Amino acid sequence: MSPNHPFDPLASREISKAAAIVRREFPAQTPNFRVITLKEPAKAQMVPFLDDQNRGINSSKRPARTARVQVVLPGDSAARFVELWVDLDRAVIIKKEHLVGKHPYIDSDYMQAVEKACIEDPRIQEQIASLELPAGATVIVEAWAYATDGLNDMSQRTTMAMDDVDANYYAYPLDLCAEISEDLKVTKIYQLPSGVDDRINDKPKPFDRRKIHGAEAEYSPGLRSSPRATTKPYQVIQPEGPSFKTQGNFLEWEKWSMHIGFNYREGLTLHDIRYEGRSLFYRISLAEMFVPYGDPRTPYPRKAAFDLGNDGAGINANNLRLGCDCLGHIKYFDGWHTTTSGDPVKLPNVICCHEEDDGILWKHTNFRTQNAVVARSRILVLQTIITVSNYEYIFAFHFGQDASIHYEVRATGILSTTPINIGDNVPYGTVVAPGVLAPYHQHLFSLRIDPAIDGHNNSLQIEESYPMPIDTPTFDHTGKTQAQVDSYANPFGVGYATRSSIVDHEGGLDLDFTKNRTFKIINENVINPVTGTPVGFKLLPAYSQMLLAHPESYHAKRSEFATHAVWVTRHNDEEHFPSGRHTMQSVGGDGIATAIGSRSGTEESLVRNKDIVVWHTFGSTHNPRIEDWPVMPSEKMTVGLKPANFFTGNPGLDVALSTQESNRSVLVDGGDDTKPKSDCCKL
Repeated sequence: MSPNHPFDPLASREISKAAAIVRREFPAQTPNFRVITLKEPAKAQMVPFLDDQNRGINSSKRPARTARVQVVLPGDSAARFVELWVDLDRAVIIKKEHLVGKHPYIDSDYMQAVEKACIEDPRIQEQIASLELPAGATVIVEAWAYATDGLNDMSQRTTMAMDDVDANYYAYPLDLCAEISEDLKVTKIYQLPSGVDDRINDKPKPFDRRKIHGAEAEYSPGLRSSPRATTKPYQVIQPEGPSFKTQGNFLEWEKWSMHIGFNYREGLTLHDIRYEGRSLFYRISLAEMFVPYGDPRTPYPRKAAFDLGNDGAGINANNLRLGCDCLGHIKYFDGWHTTTSGDPVKLPNVICCHEEDDGILWKHTNFRTQNAVVARSRILVLQTIITVSNYEYIFAFHFGQDASIHYEVRATGILSTTPINIGDNVPYGTVVAPGVLAPYHQHLFSLRIDPAIDGHNNSLQIEESYPMPIDTPTFDHTGKTQAQVDSYANPFGVGYATRSSIVDHEGGLDLDFTKNRTFKIINENVINPVTGTPVGFKLLPAYSQMLLAHPESYHAKRSEFATHAVWVTRHNDEEHFPSGRHTMQSVGGDGIATAIGSRSGTEESLVRNKDIVVWHTFGSTHNPRIEDWPVMPSEKMTVGLKPANFFTGNPGLDVALSTQESNRSVLVDGGDDTKPKSDCCKL
């Protein structure tokens, strides 16, 4: 039996063991290993184990360690894509499935092979020569996985390669494009449209040298002028060390405890999240990210990236560095992946854990005595950063001393660009440099929340605030006595109240700020002794525009989650991804709406007082600015989960007061030195 916790990612020895078992299954073939990752235990098995563990019982109910393995098997006519479940404790295969019509995620080795096949093709070399590029220019191939546009066969993987030049090659998009088949053959070469009325064509023309830029198009320090010298060093010092403790992938901080997971697709995952031992959430993760581009001209509708399903947040996670990505006292967690031959490969420092000061948690000044009491907020940060081609995404969970959780996404990196004629403009993009168009696009994320609010039977409650009706014949109360006025419920028209409803069936729901529509995850079986209402946590949504593509478009068919801000479903061990498990060149019909439709009218569609999952769609409609060029400042999006009548008072009331003795703030010359230096909290 494995010594690993059932939620721990597969260790290197487990990856090697799973690969060996799968090789024995195909003795006459050489499997190309795409995925060897933990298949998380069924929730029905995990809940009793966790209950025993949190009661301090050495449980005999430990679930088996199982690996989910995906391989590509070479064939005479076409390769086969196969998934296997491997019981590592018994060293046996318990499931094998041929994934007909599905494709694995993109890997860097294959994309590099695509780029090599493209650049070495004699016809491409001839086209490059015809461009008459400046002396010393180097052509770089940017490979994009083909998205579905309804005009092409998706049974075989196809890649689109666009050619760029120079240091920041996104500053020099060429109009040359090639399509490369799965067997690395260039099947089509054409010129991209460069004007609003242009279409793809086969008429190459020389590179317009008016599109050559200077240092203003560069972001690398060696290619720019010296940086500003006005920023003084900033150091985070914790003289007694951090307040968190870790044991393997188990983390404790303040009153929080949780298990930290990591996999090739979602990257950072969190499990069995508790506060003061009370169960809050079984699992939280970013389940998908969809980036559809809005340029309607062929071939740009094929630019529609599932950055988790197609690329993998775990595979593309950065190796985080001290003093750069996270400041202070840092604990790093590593990840593991696999080579194509099935050997384990370490992904170092993919998660950083540290604490941050987050301003004031609570404060009050007695205006009569001027005595102030203030507690500063400390948060625990779990952060991972991924690079997917041109973009970086910074994903961070923030845990607060008030029992709140905030999930923060920051988008930065370089805009994906296309060529445009000098002097032209289009209504679906921004010209960020001469000859450089940054098309409009959206970033749409799905946060998957598997709640366990004081237990696993939860409900989704919708609460709205509304003005009470004025129930007097007129606003003119002249001549009426106070008793007559008081007989009306809302005589002056200032009253407002809330009305609540509980969602009974699976489905998609929308936000409405005009009604202060609030979504609460509640446990109807546990009543707060003070408020008399069910305990719960409320969702603090990131208000966002939903998918702009037409409902009949392949963008919409492939990203069903992007049509509603909130979804609620019944828990299913195999439903972790709102656009389906296999998004590479998908055609739709595998997402959350389809799954809900298949259960409509059945007992499995009921979600009140059941084991439910809540999904939140949020993101950014990114219509680029010139200020986003050549590298964009971080754009921040935040989702929150906050206790709502879960406690009997402020859970952060016992946080130690902020004092100068502990904080050691420094007075800058010229400041007001009349205040007490010893203590900022006079009690």
